[in-house]
Amino acid sequence: MSSPEFCAADRDVLDRTSSPEYVDLILADMNGLLRGKRIAASALGKVWKQGVCLPMSLIATDITGNTVEETGLGYDIGDEDRVCMPLAGTLRPVPWAERPALQALLSMQDINGQAFAANPREVLKRIVAAFAARGLKPVIAVELEFYLLDRKLSADGHPQVSLNPTTGERNHATQVYYLQDVDDFRGFINQVSAVCAEQGIPADTAVAEYAPGQFEINLKHRDDPLAACDDALMLKRAIKAVAERCGYQASFMAKPFAEQAGSGMHVHVSLLDQQGNNVFACTPDAPADALRHAIAGLQRHADDCMLMFAPNANSYRRFVLNAFVPLNECWGFNNRTVAMRVPYSDPANVRIEHRIAGADANAYLVVASVLAGILDGLASPADPGPPIVGNAYQQTESRQLFWRDTIAQFAASEWIRQRFGDDFRHIYAAQKRKEMLTFSRQVTSLEVDWYLRHV
Repeated sequence: MSSPEFCAADRDVLDRTSSPEYVDLILADMNGLLRGKRIAASALGKVWKQGVCLPMSLIATDITGNTVEETGLGYDIGDEDRVCMPLAGTLRPVPWAERPALQALLSMQDINGQAFAANPREVLKRIVAAFAARGLKPVIAVELEFYLLDRKLSADGHPQVSLNPTTGERNHATQVYYLQDVDDFRGFINQVSAVCAEQGIPADTAVAEYAPGQFEINLKHRDDPLAACDDALMLKRAIKAVAERCGYQASFMAKPFAEQAGSGMHVHVSLLDQQGNNVFACTPDAPADALRHAIAGLQRHADDCMLMFAPNANSYRRFVLNAFVPLNECWGFNNRTVAMRVPYSDPANVRIEHRIAGADANAYLVVASVLAGILDGLASPADPGPPIVGNAYQQTESRQLFWRDTIAQFAASEWIRQRFGDDFRHIYAAQKRKEMLTFSRQVTSLEVDWYLRHV
Protein backbone atom coordinates (compact mmCIF):
# COMPACT_ATOMS: atom_id res chain seq x y z
CA MET A 1 0.00 0.00 0.00
CA SER A 2 2.91 2.37 -0.59
CA SER A 3 1.40 3.52 -3.90
CA PRO A 4 2.57 6.94 -5.14
CA GLU A 5 -1.14 7.77 -5.51
CA PHE A 6 -1.27 8.45 -1.77
CA CYS A 7 -0.46 11.98 -0.63
CA ALA A 8 2.21 12.43 2.04
CA ALA A 9 -0.29 12.61 4.92
CA ASP A 10 -2.07 9.42 3.87
CA ARG A 11 1.18 7.61 3.25
CA ASP A 12 2.32 8.56 6.75
CA VAL A 13 -0.85 7.04 8.22
CA LEU A 14 -0.25 3.83 6.28
CA ASP A 15 3.33 3.67 7.47
CA ARG A 16 2.25 4.10 11.09
CA THR A 17 -0.58 1.54 11.01
CA SER A 18 0.57 -2.00 11.51
CA SER A 19 -1.20 -4.51 9.23
CA PRO A 20 -4.67 -2.92 9.04
CA GLU A 21 -7.42 -5.44 8.32
CA TYR A 22 -10.11 -3.18 6.90
CA VAL A 23 -10.92 0.37 5.84
CA ASP A 24 -14.20 2.21 6.41
CA LEU A 25 -14.99 4.40 3.39
CA ILE A 26 -17.31 7.16 4.61
CA LEU A 27 -19.81 9.24 2.66
CA ALA A 28 -21.58 11.85 4.78
CA ASP A 29 -25.17 12.27 3.60
CA MET A 30 -27.26 15.43 3.78
CA ASN A 31 -28.27 14.64 7.36
CA GLY A 32 -24.61 14.21 8.30
CA LEU A 33 -25.07 10.46 8.82
CA LEU A 34 -22.09 8.33 7.84
CA ARG A 35 -22.80 5.86 5.06
CA GLY A 36 -20.40 3.88 2.87
CA LYS A 37 -18.54 0.60 2.66
CA ARG A 38 -16.07 -1.45 4.66
CA ILE A 39 -13.37 -2.93 2.44
CA ALA A 40 -10.40 -5.20 3.04
CA ALA A 41 -7.26 -3.15 3.58
CA SER A 42 -5.64 -5.05 0.72
CA ALA A 43 -8.08 -3.33 -1.69
CA LEU A 44 -7.20 0.20 -0.57
CA GLY A 45 -4.66 0.89 -3.33
CA LYS A 46 -7.16 -0.06 -6.02
CA VAL A 47 -9.92 1.99 -4.41
CA TRP A 48 -7.64 5.00 -4.12
CA LYS A 49 -7.13 4.90 -7.89
CA GLN A 50 -10.59 3.82 -9.07
CA GLY A 51 -12.98 4.66 -6.25
CA VAL A 52 -15.97 2.60 -5.13
CA CYS A 53 -19.55 2.58 -6.39
CA LEU A 54 -22.43 3.65 -4.15
CA PRO A 55 -26.07 4.42 -5.01
CA MET A 56 -26.56 8.09 -5.79
CA SER A 57 -29.70 8.03 -3.65
CA LEU A 58 -27.52 7.56 -0.52
CA ILE A 59 -26.67 11.25 -0.45
CA ALA A 60 -30.30 12.12 0.31
CA THR A 61 -31.71 9.16 2.21
CA ASP A 62 -34.00 10.23 5.02
CA ILE A 63 -33.11 10.03 8.69
CA THR A 64 -34.43 6.44 8.83
CA GLY A 65 -32.21 5.34 5.93
CA ASN A 66 -34.94 5.09 3.30
CA THR A 67 -34.64 6.41 -0.24
CA VAL A 68 -36.56 9.65 -0.81
CA GLU A 69 -38.07 9.10 -4.25
CA GLU A 70 -39.15 12.75 -4.44
CA THR A 71 -35.50 13.75 -4.88
CA GLY A 72 -35.37 12.06 -8.29
CA LEU A 73 -32.33 10.02 -7.25
CA GLY A 74 -34.09 6.69 -6.71
CA TYR A 75 -36.35 4.75 -9.08
CA ASP A 76 -36.44 7.66 -11.55
CA ILE A 77 -32.83 6.97 -12.51
CA GLY A 78 -32.89 3.24 -11.78
CA ASP A 79 -31.16 3.82 -8.43
CA GLU A 80 -27.91 4.25 -10.33
CA ASP A 81 -24.50 3.89 -8.76
CA ARG A 82 -21.99 6.70 -8.83
CA VAL A 83 -18.25 6.48 -8.39
CA CYS A 84 -17.07 7.78 -5.02
CA MET A 85 -13.42 8.74 -4.72
CA PRO A 86 -11.44 8.86 -1.47
CA LEU A 87 -10.53 12.36 -0.39
CA ALA A 88 -6.78 12.81 -0.19
CA GLY A 89 -5.54 13.61 3.30
CA THR A 90 -8.52 12.06 5.12
CA LEU A 91 -7.06 8.60 5.80
CA ARG A 92 -7.02 8.01 9.56
CA PRO A 93 -6.54 5.12 11.97
CA VAL A 94 -9.60 3.86 13.87
CA PRO A 95 -8.27 3.58 17.44
CA TRP A 96 -11.46 2.10 18.92
CA ALA A 97 -11.54 -0.84 16.50
CA GLU A 98 -10.84 -4.27 17.94
CA ARG A 99 -8.41 -4.97 15.10
CA PRO A 100 -6.15 -2.47 13.27
CA ALA A 101 -8.33 -0.47 10.90
CA LEU A 102 -8.44 2.75 8.89
CA GLN A 103 -11.10 5.18 7.69
CA ALA A 104 -11.30 7.73 4.87
CA LEU A 105 -13.88 10.19 3.56
CA LEU A 106 -15.43 9.86 0.10
CA SER A 107 -16.58 12.35 -2.51
CA MET A 108 -19.39 11.28 -4.85
CA GLN A 109 -19.12 12.01 -8.57
CA ASP A 110 -21.94 12.91 -10.95
CA ILE A 111 -22.67 11.19 -14.27
CA ASN A 112 -19.95 13.28 -15.96
CA GLY A 113 -17.25 12.28 -13.50
CA GLN A 114 -17.29 15.63 -11.72
CA ALA A 115 -17.89 16.08 -8.01
CA PHE A 116 -21.65 15.86 -7.34
CA ALA A 117 -22.67 19.50 -6.85
CA ALA A 118 -25.42 18.73 -4.31
CA ASN A 119 -23.03 16.93 -1.95
CA PRO A 120 -22.92 19.13 1.20
CA ARG A 121 -19.13 19.18 1.22
CA GLU A 122 -19.11 20.41 -2.39
CA VAL A 123 -21.68 23.07 -1.51
CA LEU A 124 -19.29 24.38 1.14
CA LYS A 125 -16.34 24.10 -1.23
CA ARG A 126 -18.02 26.48 -3.69
CA ILE A 127 -18.73 29.03 -0.96
CA VAL A 128 -15.10 28.92 0.16
CA ALA A 129 -13.98 29.45 -3.45
CA ALA A 130 -16.14 32.58 -3.60
CA PHE A 131 -14.22 33.97 -0.62
CA ALA A 132 -10.92 33.16 -2.31
CA ALA A 133 -12.09 35.12 -5.36
CA ARG A 134 -12.49 38.15 -3.07
CA GLY A 135 -9.02 37.63 -1.59
CA LEU A 136 -10.39 36.45 1.75
CA LYS A 137 -9.79 33.31 3.80
CA PRO A 138 -12.34 32.22 6.43
CA VAL A 139 -10.99 30.88 9.70
CA ILE A 140 -13.42 28.44 11.32
CA ALA A 141 -13.85 26.68 14.65
CA VAL A 142 -16.76 24.40 15.53
CA GLU A 143 -18.10 23.75 19.04
CA LEU A 144 -20.29 20.69 19.62
CA GLU A 145 -22.51 20.02 22.62
CA PHE A 146 -23.78 16.52 23.39
CA TYR A 147 -25.28 14.35 26.11
CA LEU A 148 -23.77 11.24 27.68
CA LEU A 149 -26.77 8.99 28.20
CA ASP A 150 -27.57 5.61 29.62
CA ARG A 151 -27.74 3.04 26.84
CA LYS A 152 -31.12 1.93 28.21
CA LEU A 153 -34.23 4.09 28.10
CA SER A 154 -36.20 4.75 31.27
CA ALA A 155 -39.28 2.70 32.16
CA ASP A 156 -41.50 5.23 30.34
CA GLY A 157 -39.38 5.06 27.19
CA HIS A 158 -37.41 8.29 27.60
CA PRO A 159 -33.65 8.90 27.61
CA GLN A 160 -31.87 9.17 30.93
CA VAL A 161 -28.49 10.58 31.79
CA SER A 162 -25.78 8.02 32.42
CA LEU A 163 -24.68 6.93 35.87
CA ASN A 164 -21.86 9.02 37.25
CA PRO A 165 -18.90 6.58 37.32
CA THR A 166 -17.65 8.06 40.60
CA THR A 167 -20.87 8.25 42.60
CA GLY A 168 -22.79 5.46 40.88
CA GLU A 169 -25.82 7.76 40.70
CA ARG A 170 -27.35 9.94 38.00
CA ASN A 171 -26.56 13.64 38.14
CA HIS A 172 -29.75 15.69 38.41
CA ALA A 173 -28.43 19.19 39.08
CA THR A 174 -27.13 21.62 36.49
CA GLN A 175 -23.50 22.40 37.30
CA VAL A 176 -22.30 24.39 34.30
CA TYR A 177 -18.50 24.37 33.79
CA TYR A 178 -18.23 22.13 36.88
CA LEU A 179 -14.77 20.63 36.98
CA GLN A 180 -15.93 17.82 39.26
CA ASP A 181 -18.13 16.49 36.43
CA VAL A 182 -15.17 16.63 34.06
CA ASP A 183 -13.09 14.79 36.63
CA ASP A 184 -15.82 12.22 37.35
CA PHE A 185 -16.07 11.38 33.64
CA ARG A 186 -12.31 11.61 33.06
CA GLY A 187 -12.17 8.04 31.78
CA PHE A 188 -14.40 8.94 28.86
CA ILE A 189 -12.86 12.38 28.28
CA ASN A 190 -9.29 11.07 28.40
CA GLN A 191 -10.13 8.36 25.87
CA VAL A 192 -11.72 10.92 23.53
CA SER A 193 -8.59 13.06 23.87
CA ALA A 194 -6.34 10.10 23.04
CA VAL A 195 -8.45 9.09 20.03
CA CYS A 196 -8.43 12.67 18.73
CA ALA A 197 -4.66 12.85 19.06
CA GLU A 198 -4.26 9.59 17.13
CA GLN A 199 -6.68 10.68 14.41
CA GLY A 200 -5.26 14.19 14.08
CA ILE A 201 -8.52 15.82 15.23
CA PRO A 202 -7.57 19.18 16.79
CA ALA A 203 -9.80 18.88 19.87
CA ASP A 204 -9.08 21.60 22.37
CA THR A 205 -11.32 22.12 25.40
CA ALA A 206 -13.75 19.85 27.26
CA VAL A 207 -16.35 21.38 29.57
CA ALA A 208 -19.44 20.29 31.48
CA GLU A 209 -22.35 22.17 29.94
CA TYR A 210 -25.67 23.62 31.04
CA ALA A 211 -27.44 20.36 32.00
CA PRO A 212 -26.64 17.15 33.87
CA GLY A 213 -24.87 14.76 31.53
CA GLN A 214 -24.21 17.44 28.90
CA PHE A 215 -20.67 18.15 27.68
CA GLU A 216 -18.97 20.20 25.02
CA ILE A 217 -15.72 19.46 23.20
CA ASN A 218 -14.30 22.31 21.16
CA LEU A 219 -12.17 22.12 18.05
CA LYS A 220 -9.27 24.46 17.37
CA HIS A 221 -9.74 27.00 14.61
CA ARG A 222 -8.58 26.24 11.07
CA ASP A 223 -8.06 28.44 8.03
CA ASP A 224 -9.56 25.64 5.91
CA PRO A 225 -13.36 25.43 6.43
CA LEU A 226 -13.53 22.04 4.68
CA ALA A 227 -10.98 20.57 7.06
CA ALA A 228 -12.76 22.20 10.01
CA CYS A 229 -15.99 20.42 9.05
CA ASP A 230 -14.15 17.15 8.40
CA ASP A 231 -12.87 17.50 11.97
CA ALA A 232 -16.41 17.96 13.29
CA LEU A 233 -17.63 14.92 11.37
CA MET A 234 -14.81 12.72 12.66
CA LEU A 235 -15.13 14.10 16.20
CA LYS A 236 -18.79 13.06 16.32
CA ARG A 237 -17.88 9.54 15.23
CA ALA A 238 -15.06 9.36 17.74
CA ILE A 239 -17.22 10.58 20.64
CA LYS A 240 -19.96 8.07 19.84
CA ALA A 241 -17.47 5.21 19.51
CA VAL A 242 -15.67 6.02 22.76
CA ALA A 243 -18.97 6.48 24.58
CA GLU A 244 -20.10 3.03 23.47
CA ARG A 245 -16.81 1.53 24.60
CA CYS A 246 -17.31 3.17 28.01
CA GLY A 247 -20.86 1.87 28.31
CA TYR A 248 -22.64 5.13 27.44
CA GLN A 249 -24.58 6.48 24.50
CA ALA A 250 -23.48 9.87 23.17
CA SER A 251 -26.30 11.83 21.57
CA PHE A 252 -26.13 15.01 19.49
CA MET A 253 -29.93 15.22 19.38
CA ALA A 254 -30.94 18.87 19.64
CA LYS A 255 -33.35 18.45 22.57
CA PRO A 256 -33.41 15.01 24.22
CA PHE A 257 -34.93 16.40 27.45
CA ALA A 258 -37.87 18.78 27.45
CA GLU A 259 -36.84 20.48 30.71
CA GLN A 260 -33.10 20.63 30.09
CA ALA A 261 -30.86 22.62 27.78
CA GLY A 262 -30.62 21.62 24.15
CA SER A 263 -27.35 20.86 22.37
CA GLY A 264 -26.00 23.42 19.93
CA MET A 265 -23.38 23.69 17.24
CA HIS A 266 -21.65 27.04 17.56
CA VAL A 267 -19.52 28.22 14.65
CA HIS A 268 -16.74 30.78 15.15
CA VAL A 269 -15.69 32.77 12.07
CA SER A 270 -13.06 35.37 11.34
CA LEU A 271 -11.80 36.51 7.92
CA LEU A 272 -8.21 37.06 6.84
CA ASP A 273 -7.18 39.27 3.94
CA GLN A 274 -4.29 38.45 1.61
CA GLN A 275 -1.81 39.93 4.10
CA GLY A 276 -3.16 37.73 6.89
CA ASN A 277 -4.97 40.54 8.66
CA ASN A 278 -8.34 39.92 10.29
CA VAL A 279 -10.86 42.18 8.53
CA PHE A 280 -13.13 41.98 11.60
CA ALA A 281 -10.46 43.48 13.87
CA CYS A 282 -11.99 46.21 16.04
CA THR A 283 -13.17 47.13 19.52
CA PRO A 284 -16.76 47.11 20.84
CA ASP A 285 -16.71 50.90 20.93
CA ALA A 286 -15.93 51.09 17.19
CA PRO A 287 -17.17 47.96 15.35
CA ALA A 288 -15.44 47.37 12.02
CA ASP A 289 -17.60 47.93 8.95
CA ALA A 290 -16.73 44.44 7.68
CA LEU A 291 -17.98 42.94 10.95
CA ARG A 292 -21.24 44.92 10.89
CA HIS A 293 -21.89 44.11 7.22
CA ALA A 294 -21.15 40.42 7.74
CA ILE A 295 -23.64 40.30 10.61
CA ALA A 296 -26.24 42.12 8.51
CA GLY A 297 -25.85 39.43 5.83
CA LEU A 298 -26.32 36.70 8.43
CA GLN A 299 -29.46 38.43 9.66
CA ARG A 300 -30.83 38.89 6.14
CA HIS A 301 -30.61 35.19 5.26
CA ALA A 302 -31.22 33.50 8.62
CA ASP A 303 -34.74 32.50 7.55
CA ASP A 304 -33.51 31.16 4.20
CA CYS A 305 -30.94 28.99 5.96
CA MET A 306 -32.93 27.98 9.03
CA LEU A 307 -33.66 24.50 7.64
CA MET A 308 -29.92 23.83 7.58
CA PHE A 309 -29.51 25.15 11.13
CA ALA A 310 -32.57 23.22 12.38
CA PRO A 311 -33.03 20.24 10.04
CA ASN A 312 -35.16 17.88 12.13
CA ALA A 313 -38.52 17.77 13.91
CA ASN A 314 -36.77 17.74 17.28
CA SER A 315 -34.57 20.71 16.33
CA TYR A 316 -37.41 23.14 17.04
CA ARG A 317 -37.86 21.99 20.64
CA ARG A 318 -34.50 23.64 21.38
CA PHE A 319 -35.73 27.19 20.69
CA VAL A 320 -37.12 28.10 24.11
CA LEU A 321 -36.80 31.15 26.33
CA ASN A 322 -33.92 31.60 28.77
CA ALA A 323 -31.90 28.62 27.55
CA PHE A 324 -28.98 30.45 25.89
CA VAL A 325 -30.55 29.71 22.50
CA PRO A 326 -31.18 32.63 20.13
CA LEU A 327 -34.83 33.37 19.38
CA ASN A 328 -34.17 35.93 16.64
CA GLU A 329 -31.24 37.39 14.66
CA CYS A 330 -29.93 40.02 17.09
CA TRP A 331 -26.23 40.49 17.79
CA GLY A 332 -23.94 41.81 20.49
CA PHE A 333 -20.50 41.81 22.05
CA ASN A 334 -19.70 39.23 24.73
CA ASN A 335 -23.38 38.31 25.04
CA ARG A 336 -24.69 34.71 25.06
CA THR A 337 -28.35 35.72 24.66
CA VAL A 338 -27.92 36.82 21.03
CA ALA A 339 -27.69 34.87 17.77
CA MET A 340 -24.49 36.45 16.47
CA ARG A 341 -22.16 36.87 19.40
CA VAL A 342 -18.81 38.63 19.17
CA PRO A 343 -16.85 36.92 21.97
CA TYR A 344 -14.46 38.76 24.22
CA SER A 345 -10.99 38.93 22.63
CA ASP A 346 -8.18 41.29 21.83
CA PRO A 347 -8.95 43.56 18.83
CA ALA A 348 -6.85 41.56 16.35
CA ASN A 349 -8.75 38.31 17.01
CA VAL A 350 -12.35 39.50 16.80
CA ARG A 351 -14.69 36.85 15.42
CA ILE A 352 -18.38 36.07 15.04
CA GLU A 353 -19.84 33.19 17.01
CA HIS A 354 -22.94 31.98 15.19
CA ARG A 355 -25.18 30.33 17.80
CA ILE A 356 -28.37 29.31 15.94
CA ALA A 357 -27.60 25.76 14.75
CA GLY A 358 -28.25 22.62 16.76
CA ALA A 359 -25.73 19.83 17.26
CA ASP A 360 -27.98 17.62 15.12
CA ALA A 361 -27.22 19.67 12.00
CA ASN A 362 -24.79 18.84 9.18
CA ALA A 363 -21.60 20.82 9.87
CA TYR A 364 -20.84 21.32 6.17
CA LEU A 365 -24.26 22.88 5.59
CA VAL A 366 -24.15 25.00 8.76
CA VAL A 367 -20.74 26.44 7.90
CA ALA A 368 -21.74 26.91 4.24
CA SER A 369 -24.85 28.81 5.37
CA VAL A 370 -22.90 31.02 7.78
CA LEU A 371 -20.22 31.81 5.21
CA ALA A 372 -22.78 32.45 2.48
CA GLY A 373 -24.59 34.94 4.72
CA ILE A 374 -21.32 36.70 5.55
CA LEU A 375 -20.37 36.82 1.87
CA ASP A 376 -23.70 38.39 0.97
CA GLY A 377 -23.30 40.93 3.75
CA LEU A 378 -19.90 41.99 2.41
CA ALA A 379 -21.23 42.19 -1.15
CA SER A 380 -24.39 44.12 -0.18
CA PRO A 381 -23.55 46.16 2.94
CA ALA A 382 -26.31 47.01 5.38
CA ASP A 383 -26.77 48.11 8.98
CA PRO A 384 -27.33 45.21 11.42
CA GLY A 385 -28.75 47.58 14.02
CA PRO A 386 -27.14 48.37 17.36
CA PRO A 387 -25.55 45.56 19.36
CA ILE A 388 -27.67 44.26 22.23
CA VAL A 389 -26.30 45.03 25.68
CA GLY A 390 -27.79 42.87 28.41
CA ASN A 391 -30.65 40.38 28.15
CA ALA A 392 -31.73 40.04 24.51
CA TYR A 393 -34.77 37.99 25.54
CA GLN A 394 -36.19 41.05 27.31
CA GLN A 395 -35.20 43.61 24.69
CA THR A 396 -36.20 41.91 21.44
CA GLU A 397 -39.19 40.05 20.07
CA SER A 398 -38.90 36.27 20.27
CA ARG A 399 -39.90 34.23 17.25
CA GLN A 400 -41.63 30.85 17.24
CA LEU A 401 -40.21 28.52 14.61
CA PHE A 402 -42.01 25.62 12.92
CA TRP A 403 -40.44 22.90 10.78
CA ARG A 404 -43.05 23.11 8.00
CA ASP A 405 -42.44 26.86 7.65
CA THR A 406 -38.68 26.57 7.35
CA ILE A 407 -39.04 23.83 4.74
CA ALA A 408 -41.37 26.06 2.72
CA GLN A 409 -39.05 29.06 3.12
CA PHE A 410 -36.03 27.05 1.99
CA ALA A 411 -37.82 25.51 -1.00
CA ALA A 412 -39.05 28.92 -2.20
CA SER A 413 -35.83 30.86 -1.59
CA GLU A 414 -34.34 32.26 -4.78
CA TRP A 415 -31.24 33.21 -2.82
CA ILE A 416 -30.73 29.57 -1.79
CA ARG A 417 -31.08 28.52 -5.42
CA GLN A 418 -28.55 31.10 -6.60
CA ARG A 419 -26.01 30.54 -3.84
CA PHE A 420 -26.32 26.77 -3.20
CA GLY A 421 -27.61 25.48 -6.53
CA ASP A 422 -30.99 24.39 -7.87
CA ASP A 423 -30.23 20.68 -7.48
CA PHE A 424 -29.24 21.05 -3.86
CA ARG A 425 -32.30 23.16 -3.04
CA HIS A 426 -34.62 20.63 -4.68
CA ILE A 427 -33.01 17.52 -3.15
CA TYR A 428 -32.66 18.87 0.39
CA ALA A 429 -36.19 20.31 0.43
CA ALA A 430 -37.63 17.04 -0.89
CA GLN A 431 -35.75 15.04 1.74
CA LYS A 432 -36.95 17.22 4.59
CA ARG A 433 -40.51 17.43 3.31
CA LYS A 434 -40.67 13.63 3.16
CA GLU A 435 -39.33 13.36 6.71
CA MET A 436 -41.89 15.90 7.94
CA LEU A 437 -44.79 14.06 6.31
CA THR A 438 -43.62 10.73 7.73
CA PHE A 439 -43.24 12.26 11.18
CA SER A 440 -46.66 13.92 11.07
CA ARG A 441 -48.40 10.62 10.29
CA GLN A 442 -47.31 9.08 13.59
CA VAL A 443 -49.78 8.82 16.48
CA THR A 444 -47.93 9.84 19.64
CA SER A 445 -48.47 8.71 23.22
CA LEU A 446 -49.48 12.27 24.10
CA GLU A 447 -52.31 12.13 21.58
CA VAL A 448 -53.51 8.89 23.13
CA ASP A 449 -53.37 10.48 26.60
CA TRP A 450 -55.26 13.58 25.49
CA TYR A 451 -57.85 12.21 23.12
CA LEU A 452 -58.44 8.44 23.32
CA ARG A 453 -60.84 8.53 26.25
CA HIS A 454 -61.85 12.18 26.45
CA VAL A 455 -63.21 13.00 23.00
